Amino acid sequence: MAEDRDIKERLQGWTPPGTPHGIHLSGHHAGLEPLNADAHAADIHRANSLDPSIWDYLPYGPFASAAGYHRWIREVTACDDPVFFAIRNLKTGHFGGVCSYLRISPDAGSIEVGHINLSAELQNTIAATEVMFLMMEWAFDAGYRRYEWKCDAANLRSRRAAERLGFSFEGVFRQAAVVKGRNRDTAWFAAIDKEWPALREAFRVWLRPENFDENGRQLERLSDLTRLVRVASDPALQSA
Repeated sequence: MAEDRDIKERLQGWTPPGTPHGIHLSGHHAGLEPLNADAHAADIHRANSLDPSIWDYLPYGPFASAAGYHRWIREVTACDDPVFFAIRNLKTGHFGGVCSYLRISPDAGSIEVGHINLSAELQNTIAATEVMFLMMEWAFDAGYRRYEWKCDAANLRSRRAAERLGFSFEGVFRQAAVVKGRNRDTAWFAAIDKEWPALREAFRVWLRPENFDENGRQLERLSDLTRLVRVASDPALQSA
């Protein structure tokens, strides 16, 4: 007699989504376009030079020259995965950072956001948050079921950002990698398609012009809006 098996219900009406190659995304404050060495290297390298600490948790950089950064962009954009984008601040017209989709797995309906590197002039701006909203929106609207965020477990700033954006904490993979000669434990976060409608509304409420005073200060925090959607919080942030 066969043992009873707990088999999950089949997905109804779901088909593997497409990939993000060649897409352009635009909001009110920020835009994303495929990263290109000739078009973007000089401007982004200029912005990156304002704060070398932005490279602390990335496996590459800093770059001593625009030529070196240009060469790096040519190398990474020759690959199918990750798919890199240049971030334009629509208020200034300048490109101030990069981000990517990676570990793109249409058959599983899973995609990750990563290689996020925001220059000092882009950090803590409405544009920076809108970029993350645009990327998440594209992924779920395209049909992905799972949207991941992973970071060095020592990078508490990235872990806070993940929670603020509505990602739920899923654990830490110990000794997951060696980066620049240092051990890296990796903290995992994710949002899934069932959570997206509520997260989308949270972003839309936060991004409304009425949510900011005449000095551009937020009236309602995004973390307060996404808190009710997250299914698990990061314990490392409770005492940090």
